[in-house]
Amino acid sequence: MGQSRVWVSDSTLIFSKSLIKAISLSFLCPVPACPQLFTVRVQTTLCTRSRFLPATLTGSSVALHLLSCHQDTSWLFISLCSVFGVVWGFFATEGKEEASAAENNPSRMPQGKPGERNSVLYSAGQFFFEYLVVVSLKKMSDGRYEPKITYQFPKRENLLKGQKEEEERLLQAIPLFCFPDGNNWAPVTEFTSETFSFVLTNVDGSRKIGYCRRLLPSGRGVRLPEVFCIISCLGCFGLFSKILDEVEKRRQISMAVIYPFMQGLRESPFPAPGKTVTIKSFIPESGTELIELTRPVDAHLEHVEFQALLQQLSPHLILHIFASAVLERRLIFLAEELSVLSQCIHAVAALLYPFTWAHTYIPVVPECLLDTVCCPTPFMVGIQMRHLERVLDQPMEEALIVDLCEGKILRAVGDEEEILPVKLQNEMLTSLNRHNNNNNVHTSEQVNTLVSEAFVQFFVRMVGHYASHIKWSKNGSGIFQERAFCKAITSKTNRKFVKKFVKTNMFSLFIEEAEKSRIPQEAYFQQKITEYHEQKKHRRDS
Repeated sequence: MGQSRVWVSDSTLIFSKSLIKAISLSFLCPVPACPQLFTVRVQTTLCTRSRFLPATLTGSSVALHLLSCHQDTSWLFISLCSVFGVVWGFFATEGKEEASAAENNPSRMPQGKPGERNSVLYSAGQFFFEYLVVVSLKKMSDGRYEPKITYQFPKRENLLKGQKEEEERLLQAIPLFCFPDGNNWAPVTEFTSETFSFVLTNVDGSRKIGYCRRLLPSGRGVRLPEVFCIISCLGCFGLFSKILDEVEKRRQISMAVIYPFMQGLRESPFPAPGKTVTIKSFIPESGTELIELTRPVDAHLEHVEFQALLQQLSPHLILHIFASAVLERRLIFLAEELSVLSQCIHAVAALLYPFTWAHTYIPVVPECLLDTVCCPTPFMVGIQMRHLERVLDQPMEEALIVDLCEGKILRAVGDEEEILPVKLQNEMLTSLNRHNNNNNVHTSEQVNTLVSEAFVQFFVRMVGHYASHIKWSKNGSGIFQERAFCKAITSKTNRKFVKKFVKTNMFSLFIEEAEKSRIPQEAYFQQKITEYHEQKKHRRDS
């Protein structure tokens, strides 16, 4: 049997096969504003390490796909989701027969898992984007405005049924995220264009990024804003911001001028780190332009702008947020501008490198999905400040609520100051303060490098010895020795933190990848580990 089905009733989950052993479930009803979004809390006595696997949502049933894990334990993963986001729960069950069936059915195998740094995100030679869409506001019979896709490039034809359904789901979700601030719009004569982004999570955990530019089309009189949205699997915000600059420039001339530019971009391969691709584009009355798009040399920082975070929050508060994120708690960010929300949340997630936030991740939550904050599982979400009262009125569990407008924390668990080891926390604080006082740093690349270095060094010193505690078998598979790994840490405060950190999903996913191959999965992180050990050796010898 390659899959089991779960039927959802009003308040229970009923399994068609007796696969579950020693487990208790509590089911949270669908989010009222969006019936497709569910949350599940699962508890079991068998959990030793989580394993993320895809699930297929069809109507009211969920197909769970099984995959063998460690020895005789296979893991099931429920993903009750819509294209608007994913909320995860997990549980364990025993049985090799189900696992073998799934392994023998390649079409059911996951193409990616939450938390993995999919190679598509950072590899050269891929398409720049999947779609460019224009989302406009259309007036409904009741006087409200509803976002609708009015332009799509490319138009894909001859799709298989499954591909067509996937495209329809994607295109259905995009308008909601291009205008997440509700339907209360009115035509205007002036509007400052803004750039922001959102993330859509598929059932297999893979993510697509929407890069948006909201602007007022050229013309006279009152007009409604529209959004140009580029959908891509590639995480490179600086590069796509420049592409949107070119799109906006052409929009002021004519929509017809946008097509040849995007066609040229689609035919160009995504460049390798540090390399440049040149796009030829003809503009009436200006002639042919050569547009150069260059990827940063340091690929692991190309999807983030730490300067945005430093402009909104003090280094002390950034460390509190990092401490909450690293233990996979619930985080809510509030700001009025969509660009501030998306940039700051992406920056917080990037602080976790070489680990990846593996839970619900919605940089800009649409108004109809505000009840997402009631989810009992970890999440990192951005909400517009105008919805503050609604958020505070929700029956939430403990969460860190951050006001990006005022640069303060509105609600906290209370132990944020005590999570990180004091010595390392002070060193990171010193490093961040040094950056704030360094007037010689100007470029975003320099800021990204300096900020990232402080947090990478934290993980180097905390868990950089992980590779020496993977025991390799003759068949090439590795088994992580968690107890010996923790015991090897001499500092009591460091060990206390690490014992909590090893229980997180981000660490589990990182170790699972490390157990597959002796070749390090994150070359930059491994480079920093090597440099740290060489420096220690040099200090001992001198």
